Amino acid sequence: MSRLLTEDDLPDLARGAAVLGTGGGGDPYVGRLLVRQAIREHGPITVLDPGELDDDTLVIPTAQMGAPTVVHEKLPRGTEPVAALRALERHLGRTAGATMPIECGGINSMIPLVVAAVTGLPVVDADGMGRAFPELQMETFGVYGVPGSPMAVAGERGETTIIDTGSDNRRMEWLARGVTVRLGGVAHIAEYAMTGAEVKRTAVPRTLSLALSIGRAIRRAREVGADPVAALAEALRGTLYGHLRVLFRGKVSDVERRTEAGFARGRAKAVSFDGRHELELTFQNEHLVAVVDGEVRCVVPDLVCVLESELAEPITTENLRYGQRVTVVGISTPELMRTPEALAVFGPAAFGLPHPFTPVEERNPAPAAVG
Repeated sequence: MSRLLTEDDLPDLARGAAVLGTGGGGDPYVGRLLVRQAIREHGPITVLDPGELDDDTLVIPTAQMGAPTVVHEKLPRGTEPVAALRALERHLGRTAGATMPIECGGINSMIPLVVAAVTGLPVVDADGMGRAFPELQMETFGVYGVPGSPMAVAGERGETTIIDTGSDNRRMEWLARGVTVRLGGVAHIAEYAMTGAEVKRTAVPRTLSLALSIGRAIRRAREVGADPVAALAEALRGTLYGHLRVLFRGKVSDVERRTEAGFARGRAKAVSFDGRHELELTFQNEHLVAVVDGEVRCVVPDLVCVLESELAEPITTENLRYGQRVTVVGISTPELMRTPEALAVFGPAAFGLPHPFTPVEERNPAPAAVG
């Protein structure tokens, strides 16, 4: 059922989106400010359940592209995502009936909301990643047959370009990444134009609603002095993300991070509070794998989320710092993202990781954690 999203919803939505962003997807605080301004100028946003879409409605997802570290220093004007949408509409010769996130994590849960507020389009309550991934071909849309191109890329100075690689989504990513680097490391995009019927067949459903409920659960637990991590686990129970495992508790002991070829890449280490165990995280914009004492505890596409220990506030990869006290959790992804076809596109091997994919609930049958 459709609903109106208001300014009051944004803090909870941003918090939940940062959890689902697994450390990446861009800073949701920046996106939250952009959406707040758009709502104040244009009014509330209609969030449309995917089941309410007409099968022939044209849906054009919109997003930000680039290294999250760059966005900290290079804030968007706010006009870029609408410019990308309009450029793709002109190229297709058709008008969008809705927009949608390509990923439900970080700032990219927010960019389509800016577009929706400014244009009056509804935003579909679904996405193509069920989390955040660093590369454009890593979409359930593409896994199940929707081509990403033609796509539009827009920069902060009014530049737009169209990239069309047919059904080759990997080459689309490569070309768009090069354009984004030359636009200063961040750009805004419109891609994976599809019908309502294709949305219902290929998207991860109701992830905006999930982000909102996650953020709300964490906040309410804090307000009453309850355990926010337990509240997060309860909010996920019964959803497509049904399993949460606490993997580690400790203090960040080292962070190595670099911006390279349009990505934030690096590793982080943490030591348990008793000093007996060590965690190592590897990330490419998002956390890809959590290794505790040499044993893989959670690996992509399952979610590795770093939370501040007391408040369960999600910490992005660009905000990881020495000395932070953290709780690291693993969250299971929907089955749509665990098929052989999906794992070939965004499983461990797609990132050059030597680890086989094993679901987080199988790697960690008991919900206990070290630290």
